[in-house]
Amino acid sequence: MRIHPEKIGIIAGSGQFPLLFIKAAREAGRIVAVVAHKGETLPEVAAAADVVCWVKLGQLGKIIRFFHEEGVGETVFLGAITKTQVFKDVFPDLKGLTLWNKIDTRQDDAILRAVANALEREDIKVLESTFYLRQLLFPQGVLTKKKPSREQRLDIEFGWRNARAIGQLDIGQCVVVRNLSVLAVEAIEGTDAAILRGGKLAREKAVVVKVRKPSQDFRFDLPATGLTTVESLARVKAAVLAVEAGQSLLFDREVMIKAADKAGIVVVGVVENPDGTLEF
Repeated sequence: MRIHPEKIGIIAGSGQFPLLFIKAAREAGRIVAVVAHKGETLPEVAAAADVVCWVKLGQLGKIIRFFHEEGVGETVFLGAITKTQVFKDVFPDLKGLTLWNKIDTRQDDAILRAVANALEREDIKVLESTFYLRQLLFPQGVLTKKKPSREQRLDIEFGWRNARAIGQLDIGQCVVVRNLSVLAVEAIEGTDAAILRGGKLAREKAVVVKVRKPSQDFRFDLPATGLTTVESLARVKAAVLAVEAGQSLLFDREVMIKAADKAGIVVVGVVENPDGTLEF
């Protein structure tokens, strides 16, 4: 394969992240080759690409052939894939099926690492998803007008420990708590569904804590929050969203914070010190 250094690949899931990356990559003088997933990737992403290849989930061989034909030697994973699609809409080709059968555990990190390793064996380097977009990382501190109360800080610290624990098991990245009780743990359904489930049990004033997994790989699957997260919080009259700063993505910051202020929700970026204490 002849590599064209000016080209960069995107393996695109849902949401706006691929669009933001395309814009930043173009500003850096790159030509963008997009692998778009049917039923997931926005049509606008395909339209913005210099060249595009539509695939179904599991068509690893098709992705590799496309990148080889285009001379792509670097790529990024951007945007989510609906996790429950694994049970109904996977159409693996031979290379994808062979890889799938070699994976010992069918959880996020294991699957994505296996795909990344397969690409790198084909001379396609997988870069960090924030390669051109470090400014999207969640900032430290209170972002809203309201600040967390003493009781809410205790719930954040309690939720943090539990979120770390489920992350260690590669189950999820988010927990919903109130009064030092865990009401919901994020699993395959995703953050918004966990918020709605836990918030319903809390009735009101739930505290949502979202952290990176201890073994988080910045090449893919970073935690992400945005306007839809706040809308889910508002639906169940939740009180706090606490997110690990510098280790997750924040989309539509101004609009999100405005919506949080309107709903009276605290949004805070938290940093964990080496001794395990938290800074707000």
